[in-house]
Amino acid sequence: MKKLLSGNEAVARGFYEAGGHVATAYPGTPSTEILENMPQYGEDVYSQWSPNEKVALEVGIGSSFGGARTLVAMKHVGVNVAADPLLTLTYSGVKGGFVLVSSDDPGMHSSQNEQDNRFYAKFAKMPLLEPSDSQEAKDFVARALKISEEYDTPVMLRLTTRISHTKTLVELKEREEHNDLLGFEKNPPKYVMVPANGRKRHPIVEERTKKLKDLAENIDINKAEYNDKSIGIITSSIAYQYVKEVFPEASVLKLGMAFPFPINKVKEFAEKVEKLYVVEELEPFMEEMIKAEGIEVTGKDIIPRCGELNPKIIKNAVNKNKNEIKENKFEDVKTPIRPPVLCPGCPHRGVFYTLNKLNTVVTGDIGCYTLGVQKPLDAMDSTIAMGASIGVNIGLEKALGKEFSRKSVAVIGDSTFLHSGTTGLMDAVYNKGTNTIIILDNRITAMTGRQDNPSTGYTLMEEETKEVDFEKLAKAIGVERVKIVDSYDLNELKEVISNEIDKEEVSVIITKRPCMLIRRREYDIKTYRVDEDKCINCGLCLKVGCPAVIKNDDETKAKIVESMCTGCSVCAQVCPQDAIKLVK
Repeated sequence: MKKLLSGNEAVARGFYEAGGHVATAYPGTPSTEILENMPQYGEDVYSQWSPNEKVALEVGIGSSFGGARTLVAMKHVGVNVAADPLLTLTYSGVKGGFVLVSSDDPGMHSSQNEQDNRFYAKFAKMPLLEPSDSQEAKDFVARALKISEEYDTPVMLRLTTRISHTKTLVELKEREEHNDLLGFEKNPPKYVMVPANGRKRHPIVEERTKKLKDLAENIDINKAEYNDKSIGIITSSIAYQYVKEVFPEASVLKLGMAFPFPINKVKEFAEKVEKLYVVEELEPFMEEMIKAEGIEVTGKDIIPRCGELNPKIIKNAVNKNKNEIKENKFEDVKTPIRPPVLCPGCPHRGVFYTLNKLNTVVTGDIGCYTLGVQKPLDAMDSTIAMGASIGVNIGLEKALGKEFSRKSVAVIGDSTFLHSGTTGLMDAVYNKGTNTIIILDNRITAMTGRQDNPSTGYTLMEEETKEVDFEKLAKAIGVERVKIVDSYDLNELKEVISNEIDKEEVSVIITKRPCMLIRRREYDIKTYRVDEDKCINCGLCLKVGCPAVIKNDDETKAKIVESMCTGCSVCAQVCPQDAIKLVK
């Protein structure tokens, strides 16, 4: 049976079919849907959200040591968080097959940087598989698990945004059980990575890499497609699809396993074509290894290093060098610009509106609330990485003194705080800071699609569980001043924030209102309407940045799109004429 699946859905299906046992992740676009699709396979696959990627990887390591086939998924920057245990896992090796899915984001559709995680595979000396469509995404999971078990190594399966989210037809199969490795076996020389054991494991890693290189030279997912030999293109991942679309007559070397790099296969291909190109997204990962062998190849001198590729970019780049190449014709498609915006009724809106009015320096974090930087809210001054808002705020205070701390706050979401914000809060208390930290508790991991986390009371598999109490957690860390505020109450927000930033100690403000899109909550929706007789067109309601608040057709009065209004009342609170009224 065939089914239309996204790359992420296909990875989940492939893990199920390959007899996978345990899947863990921290949600992060473009990887999120992999784990979201696991619970449908019931008790065959145990799946969970972990507080961060490092914990997810460590749970996966334990699962693999127990002989279970294991998959751990995260976005590219998540691998940075998980890198410490990952680079040691390549020394210890595995028992049950272990697949790390790294979903890279060329073009930064939802990310703070554009790093190319193929270098993690090379750095860690682990095999790298790159599917080019959903069928391969499914099939490569099984190949990765088999390679992992045969060569005693974790395997990276690298997706990109286009692979993760594009749907193609996939041939479905039945599940094959793999329980023969289940069970933990004591083996300290392999699993206890003290220096004495690590030194012995390193030569094993090097010997394993040689064997994996032989595999890469001969594996069937590295294949040459010979056509017009006047041009040869080495490529992988989604770039392969672009190349085939634009230059269907060209000869292509498609690398499904790009590390260890099959240089002999590349040499053989290069000798059979007249002009050699390498087309890859982001860094010259393959190009550098090809040139290191003295092979003449054209790559990043014509192919952009920044941003994701598309057929037009590749066509224009290559055709400047080879005008007579046959190509497919296609028209440019114009799409409207749609900048991201906080949803109507978002509980973060009132917080950032208030911070703007207080002229506060705001060190921000990763989440929906990063949109607080957008106009008209214009209330965020830094965003670096998950959990960094608190540490950056501490650093500013240490550099500029406590007077600066009296006009600055750190904002961090509930899921992000649990991911990597608690250690920053510990630092603030331990090092006698006077920082004010605002935890934006909207009861969900909202930015990536409303996933549960340890504060929501539910697991990925929809089981009820304990909830983290942020107030008790902050006090246990040593914070004496903890205030809980209604995110929709602008007067209370202003009063509490003004008071707390003026204190000579660490303060935590918890703003509480659930995300308007949480699936389990039934809303008693209220709607507001503008009384045009009272409206003076001052524009203050527009400065809250709500998509439901617009100007009327002749732009002489404010107007509320009632179908979008959620009744949060923030616009009504800022109206100086009391012209915004509750209607139902």
